[in-house]
Amino acid sequence: MSRLLSKARVRDLFLGLALLCATLALMLYPKPSMEAARTGLQLCYNVIIPSLFPFFVLSSLVVELGLAGYLGRLLEGIMWPLFHVSGACASAFALGFVGGYPVGAKTAINLYERGMCTRTEAERLLAFCNNSGPAFILGVVGAGIFASSTVGVLLYLAHALASVCIGLLFRFYKAGEANGGKKRRRSAPQFQVQRFSTAFTGSVKNAFLSTLNICAFVVFFTVVIQLLIRSGFLPGLARGLGTLLAPFGFTPEWAQRLLTGALEISSGVSTLSEGGALSGRLTMAAFMLGWAGISVHCQVLSFIGDSGLSVGTYLVGKLLHGGLSALFIAILVRLFPLTAPVSNYLVDQVAGIAGMEFHSALTVSILAAWIIFLAFLLAAALSTRKCLCKRRRTML
Repeated sequence: MSRLLSKARVRDLFLGLALLCATLALMLYPKPSMEAARTGLQLCYNVIIPSLFPFFVLSSLVVELGLAGYLGRLLEGIMWPLFHVSGACASAFALGFVGGYPVGAKTAINLYERGMCTRTEAERLLAFCNNSGPAFILGVVGAGIFASSTVGVLLYLAHALASVCIGLLFRFYKAGEANGGKKRRRSAPQFQVQRFSTAFTGSVKNAFLSTLNICAFVVFFTVVIQLLIRSGFLPGLARGLGTLLAPFGFTPEWAQRLLTGALEISSGVSTLSEGGALSGRLTMAAFMLGWAGISVHCQVLSFIGDSGLSVGTYLVGKLLHGGLSALFIAILVRLFPLTAPVSNYLVDQVAGIAGMEFHSALTVSILAAWIIFLAFLLAAALSTRKCLCKRRRTML
């Protein structure tokens, strides 16, 4: 008991010192802190809100209206053999690839809370469904940071392939349980037109709160990184890490880039625009995109809350995702040299994504969300039609 008490006191002491240092840093560097906060708010206004809000509404509607259940009937034969999850989990898988962080994780948690997947299935989903969206990788990282649409395409291919591989690996997670995924769960919510108004208003409200939650973390970590740099703590830690990893070719500059990306992905990838070999910068960018950053992890943890889902499974999955993404990009760069031309159409599209403003990004996101919603609705209609045909055959 005394040991636990002493550990708690030591923990509280360190937390108190950290808060005191943070307060002093804010007092010593008020202008850089304000500038960092403005940068974070601008990022939220131009990128986070228009890109995530429509997909949060969509993910909530897909679950609330029971469309995920209908989709599950169609895709059960694919999702279970590959990932050992129910077909309803396909909605989290699809939205995770299109919507970006943390839409896939949020959808997986919603499925679990509505009883449409088991706890084990939800933990498997969290390991590989929280992915970066194509707009961020193709536009911001590819065309914006590396000034190459080819780089964006290769990074996205490596990112997607690594995500699928993580899903295949985690199909063995808690494999000893008695066919948890094939057990008949309590009936999933069904699509009912009279409930649409309630589901829609609730989805918009929850999406707004979730988006604000994410923006708060983005602004917070943007300020924290700026204070760590100004105070000299991050450069000092980078020098120590660079010395430790010197046998692997790491320098303090590369170590600081890695630490920045480990905290916040947008700030991390922005340091890779120049300086150093292109292969090294691509490898680090792929790792950052797979790992996603502590800022994104805090966003996901805020959604997990008291659900009881394993945080360790999620973090291990993201760490493996970063490592596999770095490995795959190294292979893809050798298979597809960066000097190879790409179509002018793709170049124009990617360059347009990089230069989007709020209204353009919002329009594209809403359009993409509606297209996916209609696709889910069509899948639900096909599933219902199949069920009706089976009933008619049995009656005959």
